[in-house]
Amino acid sequence: MSGSGKTTIVDTLYQLTQEQNKDVLPVGTLTKIERASGHTLYFDRGVFQSKKQKQVFYHIWTVAGQSSFSALREKVFLGTDGVIFVVDSQTKLFEDNIESLKELKNVAKGKLIKDIPLIIMLNKQDLTDVIGEAEFLQILKEEQLWFELGHDLHNYNPIIYETCALYKFRRNIYRSFTECGRQLINRIIPMAPDN
Repeated sequence: MSGSGKTTIVDTLYQLTQEQNKDVLPVGTLTKIERASGHTLYFDRGVFQSKKQKQVFYHIWTVAGQSSFSALREKVFLGTDGVIFVVDSQTKLFEDNIESLKELKNVAKGKLIKDIPLIIMLNKQDLTDVIGEAEFLQILKEEQLWFELGHDLHNYNPIIYETCALYKFRRNIYRSFTECGRQLINRIIPMAPDN
């Protein structure tokens, strides 16, 4: 959704991977198409390369969250391998987050979790009056994006991270991305043809 911190998250990820010894490195600079206010006008894009598997590149996109950009979100979603859904954790925006999640489900056409890994970032945890993991887990259950033990997809349930995107107070930013990458690699490698 709009204003949830997607651009700040990518900025922090980029800075972390530049300055610290991480398993991925940024390739080139971040591409941002933004308004004068700093809000994303169309999208942000960053490319990261695995240090261990140099042939693996992660192309990370954020898309403007305003409702007028729903068609653009659908286009950017084409070919998506994994999703990190960024929630604005402020309690007053709870319903807006649910609407954004419903839109994502609609765009994904039933592929979330089954075919496309889903990670949840409950962002802005540095603020007061925010929702936590338990509240959002209930929404995932209501939206049939969480599966109980014994279900075929139980092992693919989304992992929920409470995050803060601000570099100075960063929390679970790199961890969220590495978990999404780990799930992608685990799903893609079994599908790769034998050499």
